[in-house]
Amino acid sequence: MDVQNIRMAIDRHWAASAAGDQVTEHEIYHDDAICEYPQSGEIIHGRYNLQALRSHHPGKPSGFKIRRIVGEGNLWVSEYVITYQGKPAYTVSIMEFRDGKVAHEVQYFADPFAAPAWRSQWVELEA
Repeated sequence: MDVQNIRMAIDRHWAASAAGDQVTEHEIYHDDAICEYPQSGEIIHGRYNLQALRSHHPGKPSGFKIRRIVGEGNLWVSEYVITYQGKPAYTVSIMEFRDGKVAHEVQYFADPFAAPAWRSQWVELEA
């Protein structure tokens, strides 16, 4: 699968995720895909288990914003922010493709934190 088709599949995946369309969201995965959540130590085996897990999340996201998507060949990284119950979760998804579908994904979730004052002379705060 070429870069343009992979990018279109990723864009469709994230748009479906933001819209709560569980079927379209999970079309991007191989049936035997593996998804890892390193922070909790969880490994989800198979597209159907991943879809079932996400379909039963107790809090539906109230916001979804893509920050950027970069990739080449079979390795793609998406940075995005999901808002659950008013709280943003800064997220990184690393997807490895095989034959045009995701075979392996790792997702990292990070809570926001206040910038320390000692760095203020060197940084610009995002709006």
